[in-house]
Amino acid sequence: MQTSRTNIHISIRDQRLTLKEGGLPIGSYPVSTSRFGVGTEEGSMKTPTGRFRVAKKIGEGLPSDTVFQSRAPLQPGDPLPPTEDLVMSRILWLDGLDEHNANTRDRFIYIHGTKHEDKIGIPDSHGCVRMRNTDVVELFALVDEGVPVIIEE
Repeated sequence: MQTSRTNIHISIRDQRLTLKEGGLPIGSYPVSTSRFGVGTEEGSMKTPTGRFRVAKKIGEGLPSDTVFQSRAPLQPGDPLPPTEDLVMSRILWLDGLDEHNANTRDRFIYIHGTKHEDKIGIPDSHGCVRMRNTDVVELFALVDEGVPVIIEE
């Protein structure tokens, strides 16, 4: 299904991710970007803006309630990571394509699922773009690695 005409557009103002094909919306999902605002500084926990691509997709075929630690799925019975910001379901790891956001991959900025689905629609993350687990599983199936992503305020 993936063509070079598919892209992901994220509006921080609207807290919404739109999947587009040939410029036309084919899917729209509420998201949660950083509670700390917009920025690219290392350690800032802010959501970067600009042009990106999906560098790596992680979680193919796993249950939608899978929790990841350092991008590895935890097994049933494993202790949960010591964070409130669990990475769940699927990971779309972003790579910054602009000079100002070139550190995005090293900052581990993802589009991912969350246990905080009640906070979707308001800025609450630690820099990543959180989605409802069912939504990120759906998006994951619709895009390939390399798909362009735009994040704008």
